[in-house]
Amino acid sequence: MSDEIKYREAVEQLDEIIAQIENDDIDVDELGQRVKEAVNLLRLCKAKIDKAELEVKQVVEDLAKEHKENG
Repeated sequence: MSDEIKYREAVEQLDEIIAQIENDDIDVDELGQRVKEAVNLLRLCKAKIDKAELEVKQVVEDLAKEHKENG
């Protein structure tokens, strides 16, 4: 799993894994590997959300600072 994967792609892959598990379309021998993939995808999504949150927070802080300086 790489950070190069887009958030939307990770969510789509998670949806596929969940659907396979819910529909019993997955072999028991493969189940452990798919669960590991799902966990990695969840971690990736969380990291992307955390990064976006920090970026938005920084922009808001910069705008507030700029507003105080110009206000």
